Amino acid sequence: MCGLVGFLDRGGHAKNALALLRAMTDTIRHRGPDDEGAWFDERSGVGLGFRRLAIQDLSPLGHQPMASVDDRFTMAFNGEVYNFRELRGQLEALGDRFRGHSDTEVMLAAFGRWGIRASVERFIGMFAFAVWDRELRELTLVRDRLGVKPLYVGFTGDRASGLDGAMLDEGTSLVFASELKPFRRFPAMRFDVDRGAVALFMRYAYVPMPWSIHRSIGKLPPGHLLRVRDGRCSLECYWSAKAAAEIGAANPFRGSDSDAVDALDALLQDSVRSRMIADVPLGAFLSGGIDSSAVVAAMTAVAPGHVRTFTIGVRDPAYDEAPFARAIAAHLGTEHTEHYVEPDDALSVIPSLPSMWDEPFADSSQIPTFIVSRAARQHVTVILSGDGGDELFGGYYRYRWVRRLWNRLRWLPGPARSAAATMLRAIPAERANRLLRPLMGALPASMRMNTPGDRAHKLAGLMNSSDEWDLFLRLTSLVQDPASLLLDAKEPMVPLHDRAWLADVE
Repeated sequence: MCGLVGFLDRGGHAKNALALLRAMTDTIRHRGPDDEGAWFDERSGVGLGFRRLAIQDLSPLGHQPMASVDDRFTMAFNGEVYNFRELRGQLEALGDRFRGHSDTEVMLAAFGRWGIRASVERFIGMFAFAVWDRELRELTLVRDRLGVKPLYVGFTGDRASGLDGAMLDEGTSLVFASELKPFRRFPAMRFDVDRGAVALFMRYAYVPMPWSIHRSIGKLPPGHLLRVRDGRCSLECYWSAKAAAEIGAANPFRGSDSDAVDALDALLQDSVRSRMIADVPLGAFLSGGIDSSAVVAAMTAVAPGHVRTFTIGVRDPAYDEAPFARAIAAHLGTEHTEHYVEPDDALSVIPSLPSMWDEPFADSSQIPTFIVSRAARQHVTVILSGDGGDELFGGYYRYRWVRRLWNRLRWLPGPARSAAATMLRAIPAERANRLLRPLMGALPASMRMNTPGDRAHKLAGLMNSSDEWDLFLRLTSLVQDPASLLLDAKEPMVPLHDRAWLADVE
């Protein structure tokens, strides 16, 4: 997993910089048990710290922070660049030579050859890194296109966490890390709760970027880099999901359905193959659903007979996915491990959740995910999963239901909608679940659900939507107006619910 920390000290806060960096990295030891490193440039006030989980080039030549051959760049890097071998070949053809076999060394050589932004645009992978350019005296923070790897950025003093255009005066230091824990070791950091972030949490069950739960700390947005030069911060977007969607819409796939299946299969296999490059044992989480099953099928296609899979089960048949995973594992011929969770297992994890996440996070899947990760770690170091499949392929019901549901609701008069909502809420959700579950077997497979009562109450909350956009907002919100429940809270806008942003996409 790895983890990085660092700072640009313009406030005189880092009195013993190397000791401070080690104190910061100690808080994320769990991210990198194999190695640690600290580097400080006294002239610039830039410090970098690192905890390493060794995946590629297990030798000391993979140690970080790592400097380029000419000492111009020094970097701390969390993640993987999957096409680093291809890039290394290109760089060797141009005359570059390498000491080890890590992607980190290839990245540093790329910066010297092509520049940081042009290099990042060539990288295929998941990454968050900080690099100091000694020649330009510029610090650059970068996060991957989809934000798979985390990177928090904050300022000392009493100020909000806005990044673009921020100016670091002589009393302000910039601090960054893979988690929030290291910030608590840096002097002069403040941890005032951002009430707007609390409102966002109540709506989404997590705090979305670019905010964090603290006013003075934010998240570097995915697909962005932050340059800090002469104390001035400038935020640049090097990749946009919106732009990618617009390009795709303007250039649709022209082949047949069969061609599309073959093309998707080839893309999945190529993607999975690149993510199986590791010098340590790897495996996959398998739930038996479409996403993880597709990943494991691709793994067995590119590496037959060498795939380990892990799944977690529960004793309640209504929620137990282990039988589906077992069937897929048998079909694909993986070396399969099941771990059944008992109530005490789940309860034992709950006290540790605040220290795991550092800020509010209310997805209940965090508990079984931690348990299956702990079980898998006894056998492998790297795990592939199907996370992100529903977002990438529009698999959640809400993506398909919004327009269909609105086309039905819009013709109903307001009083009729209110009456329907009252009827749907008449029976408590849990009781409705018990009453309706036995009837699910008589429905087509596509209409069955484990919690029909919960779905009915959710539908009741949608009945009074004013338009299709409002319907989508309600459908994706746990609390419809969280700011009204908080004192002095103003809920910030996010792209998902920004009408102007989506109108441009459409």
